[in-house]
Amino acid sequence: MPDAPTPARNPLVASEDWWAVWLAGLVMAGVVAGAIGAVPGVGRWAALPTEAFAGRAAGLAALGIVMAALSALAVRFMGHSARRHAVAFAPLFLLAVGAYTLANQAGVRAAGFGYAFWALIIGLIIANTRGTPDWLRPALRSELYIKTGLVLLGAEVLFGNILRLGGPGLFVAWLVTPVVIVFMYQFGIRFLQIGSRSLVIVIAAATSVCGVSAAIAVAAAARARKQELTLAVGMSLIFTVAMMILMPLGIRWSGMDPVVGAAWIGGTVDATGAVVAAGAILGEQAEQIAAVVKMIQNTLIGLVAFLVAVFWVTRVEATDERKPEAMEIWHRLPKFIIGFVGASLLFSFVLTPTLGETRVAETLDLTSDVRGWLFCLAFVSIGLESSLRDLARHTSGGRPIQLYVTGQAFNVVLTLAAAWLAFGGILFERVGDVETNARNEARPAAVIERNLATGRDATPLFYTEVEGWRDYLPATPEGTRAATPSD
Repeated sequence: MPDAPTPARNPLVASEDWWAVWLAGLVMAGVVAGAIGAVPGVGRWAALPTEAFAGRAAGLAALGIVMAALSALAVRFMGHSARRHAVAFAPLFLLAVGAYTLANQAGVRAAGFGYAFWALIIGLIIANTRGTPDWLRPALRSELYIKTGLVLLGAEVLFGNILRLGGPGLFVAWLVTPVVIVFMYQFGIRFLQIGSRSLVIVIAAATSVCGVSAAIAVAAAARARKQELTLAVGMSLIFTVAMMILMPLGIRWSGMDPVVGAAWIGGTVDATGAVVAAGAILGEQAEQIAAVVKMIQNTLIGLVAFLVAVFWVTRVEATDERKPEAMEIWHRLPKFIIGFVGASLLFSFVLTPTLGETRVAETLDLTSDVRGWLFCLAFVSIGLESSLRDLARHTSGGRPIQLYVTGQAFNVVLTLAAAWLAFGGILFERVGDVETNARNEARPAAVIERNLATGRDATPLFYTEVEGWRDYLPATPEGTRAATPSD
């Protein structure tokens, strides 16, 4: 995803990457300072979509106006028409609201089809039927929305939480993930001979780290085409729902140790909401274990994106005749990655000790809501800019699908072995015995039925989007957990 600032202008104000940092920084500062106390959203509904907007319309309108104004400011400094952007932003925001509305229907939430799925579908339908109108295109700035959201995502990667998540979970998540990424990259390039390296690395990241969130981060780091991100996200979302349903079924039918099975789910199912929902079928402690393993994987997003960005600059984009020097690497490195890492360091080592865990958690609840809107806008934009014919060309011969299926199969087998070693009492002290949830039969519909019965949301992509996410964190080293907002 190239970032091309206007020539002869200061890149600090003309670069899309830097504007992603400034906009995200403004949001974080506003939340920390108390200027932003709530982020409007679409409510849940069961029978009528109007239920989702009871008492929310004014807030959503205000949110749309503020987001239009801030993004128009960035567009103006990047050398484009702020007025045309602002005019086009209104219908784009309405499409994002529509995506959230579809995702918040009770049955849809239980099945795990979140806003990213519906945003892409809405955009693709419009683009490939009536066509995307020219007057809407000035607001289709998917890269700006994605990069700003990724900087906000960096704040959610807290190093203190990593230390609290324990050795067994670290073993499963951090051992398997890099091995799967390297395997899939080599398999895709050398064996399947897929021509686009960026497509291969995006699919590898989506498979091995945490699905959509990782695909977004790595796609931006590797400057992937929008169609490549769309393809990777689509496959990840579909397989996530299937694995959420089938993995608990297989674990119970096979009589597998639920502790090992929970860790296996946490290391293989992509989206955090789906992991928690699948783990809950095996019992409360299994739900905790599955969530912890996935949370550890979530923390790898920043490191993976940073390493991919450096690898792309120094190896993939470098010529054989001349390797880039240090300053050239700096100039070519996507600057939003710097913002991502900086936000993580700021929240981990400055704000958490200063403000306390509870205040930081409340802050992240708000910034993650803003991030969700930005990602939703990005996926609607990507859909509106995508052609199904182009997507078909990227799937020529089915090689990307072969890559995903082969990589996921390798991931499933390797993660199962790692889960057995780490949670089966082989390398670490056994976590404990988990009794399966006898109230749920071992059948495909069990996960979705339980989600419906309990009101559980299976759509969250990242752990901070899961309701009550702090409850899944183990106790602090002192043996006590900091109070949660609900305490």
